[in-house]
Amino acid sequence: MKITDIKTYPFWLGHRNICLVKVETDAGIYGWGESGLSGRELAVAGAVQHYREFLIGKNPFNIAALWQEMYRSQYFEGGRVLTAAISAIDIALHDLKGKALGVPVYELLGGKQRNHVPCFITSSKPMGEGLITDAKKLADEGWTVIRTTTGINGDATQPTHFDIRKSIAETSACLTTLRQELGPAITLGIDYHHRLSVAETASFCNKLPAGTLDFIEEPIRDQVPGAYQALRQMVDVPFAIGEEFSSKWDFMPYIEGHITDFARIDVCNVGGLTEAMKVASMAETHYIDVMPHDPLGPICTAATIHMAAAIPNFAWLEVPPYDTDMSGQDAFFIDHPIVENTVYAIPDAPGLGMDVIEEKLKENPFRFWEAPRLHKADGSFTNW
Repeated sequence: MKITDIKTYPFWLGHRNICLVKVETDAGIYGWGESGLSGRELAVAGAVQHYREFLIGKNPFNIAALWQEMYRSQYFEGGRVLTAAISAIDIALHDLKGKALGVPVYELLGGKQRNHVPCFITSSKPMGEGLITDAKKLADEGWTVIRTTTGINGDATQPTHFDIRKSIAETSACLTTLRQELGPAITLGIDYHHRLSVAETASFCNKLPAGTLDFIEEPIRDQVPGAYQALRQMVDVPFAIGEEFSSKWDFMPYIEGHITDFARIDVCNVGGLTEAMKVASMAETHYIDVMPHDPLGPICTAATIHMAAAIPNFAWLEVPPYDTDMSGQDAFFIDHPIVENTVYAIPDAPGLGMDVIEEKLKENPFRFWEAPRLHKADGSFTNW
């Protein structure tokens, strides 16, 4: 069997674009993958085109070797654009190989270790009574792991003002009340979306009574492990870090330095299933559970479900896409994953267990979209 073509489909779904990749073969068997670099899909499509030129004619079963060739085929290795492209191709190759062998992708990863994949839900309601009401409703529905945002999520069409000190005060007060309302049995976390500094994160965490949060996700940027190490000395809230990482080398100092407590692996950015499994194994050696990042499309979710099925050190899978309407995905995807009773079932169908209606992708073309822009009171930019 040989690869005959690799096609890229950046297209509009819901509130932004997603980027799919299809790998075809001379046997008529194909696989689908997804890239995770939201907002820069055309850059990924260009990288995929470069890889396509030398992957055509190759044996698609040699997934690990093809990964190495893609990663090491340029002098400037790595980077989020290249690894997002590699991720999509790698996932597609796993889907293809599973279909060719008649087995689910998790069988290629060592077999199934759990009967279903537990999930966590996110409320993005503004801090205050609205969030408390929504979180209690989610708990009543059976959710045992609930994450909040800052409640200020931004608008892609206009600048959004974000007052950091006001957010710290309001969020710490609201979460203190929320913990009292939910009780101790619910796992509670917050995604601060790397909007804080080290000092601001310490200030926020120190305003919370002990035991309020079970994790804080990405409070600061992750380029400098030393910043997180300094923060670790100031607060005792577990960290969930890693959704921005694009390789096992990015994860290494955070795992080996015991900086992160939950590894936020994104299979569509880190290098696909090939690299994700290595990161999961690295995390296992340090007793760190994997809590995957999954804010994208159904291919990302399906691939992550198979990884979650095959690793021992798994916590919960993110349920996308918060409060955004993604109902239109039924027009593009067949047998895509659906959450039932707070968990994902693990499919037994070959490959990823789902398919794509390719012709429909062409009817919903790419649209330029930018993430929201957040500003401080003085007009300067801060992280979204």
